[in-house]
Amino acid sequence: MPEGHSVHRIARQFDRNFIGKVLHASSPQGRFAEGAAVLDGRTAVSVQAVGKQMFLEAEGDLWLRVHLGLYGAWDFAGEILVDPTIASANGRMGQTNQRGTVLDDEPILDEAGENSLASIGAPRRTRVHVRMSEQTKGLADESEEWPPPVVGQVRLRLMTDITVADLRGPTACVLQSPDEVLATIAKLGPDPLVGDPAENEERFVRAVRKKPTAIALLLMDQSVVSGIGNVYRAEMLFRQQLNPHTPGRDVPEETVRAMWQDWVRLLAIGVETGQMMTMDGLSADEYRAAMASRDDRHWVYHRAGLPCRVCGTEIALEEIGARKLYWCPRCQA
Repeated sequence: MPEGHSVHRIARQFDRNFIGKVLHASSPQGRFAEGAAVLDGRTAVSVQAVGKQMFLEAEGDLWLRVHLGLYGAWDFAGEILVDPTIASANGRMGQTNQRGTVLDDEPILDEAGENSLASIGAPRRTRVHVRMSEQTKGLADESEEWPPPVVGQVRLRLMTDITVADLRGPTACVLQSPDEVLATIAKLGPDPLVGDPAENEERFVRAVRKKPTAIALLLMDQSVVSGIGNVYRAEMLFRQQLNPHTPGRDVPEETVRAMWQDWVRLLAIGVETGQMMTMDGLSADEYRAAMASRDDRHWVYHRAGLPCRVCGTEIALEEIGARKLYWCPRCQA
């Protein structure tokens, strides 16, 4: 399932390519035909991500709410404008690692051939295809055909004169009124990139400290905190050396606050780089290796049976809340 950084990046992509433009909406699959007909011909006004959900506002007090769920993805095609603060026109990132080492101009490609520092695609304005989901595969083959042919089960196609966004496999794709949007967001926990930072931290601390539920479950509860998924959950618990089975109310307040502040930092890194980089203190070479390989980005996630990077203990894997949990029985005892 896409975690918070992915959805924020998707919202930014919509902001650059669709806001202020007339939407041409259709449902090639047919499952959202009525909603597409209502959206068609309206101007996109604003877009916002909150946790794992995106809200696209169209003129006439109409909102499109999309939750990608486990299998959803957006495919962008056409003239795609990439955020210049993330990548400049010549491809230079200017990205620094956690120790402040400036990386050079050479792109870092992972095993999927994806530029790890610009995971939504190469920084250019041209006719390309870009897949945006948790398992993004980067750029597809360039095509001059316009509009591009519909491939697979497309729930919703949004078009401007030069850009297309195809939505496949979402858990939710619905139209809402402004009041319904507010009600949806009110049920979500704080998102570090939405609202008042101090208030967000206090909401998180209060929610965790009053519950007897295991902290590993609380971090995945979107009413407690927005945007955290399986990867960030495992990594944040390890980074705090916290036993995942500890009841929320038994976690020291200073640890809860440290965890929130860590989430603020990790989410910012994820939005900037497009990757869930959770390791600290890396040299320039180590950072490049980590960005090129998902297996080198994390302390414990997806490392079941391998030695802990800190103490050498075998990383444990168990199921909790119907999701896999990776942790070190010694460091997080």
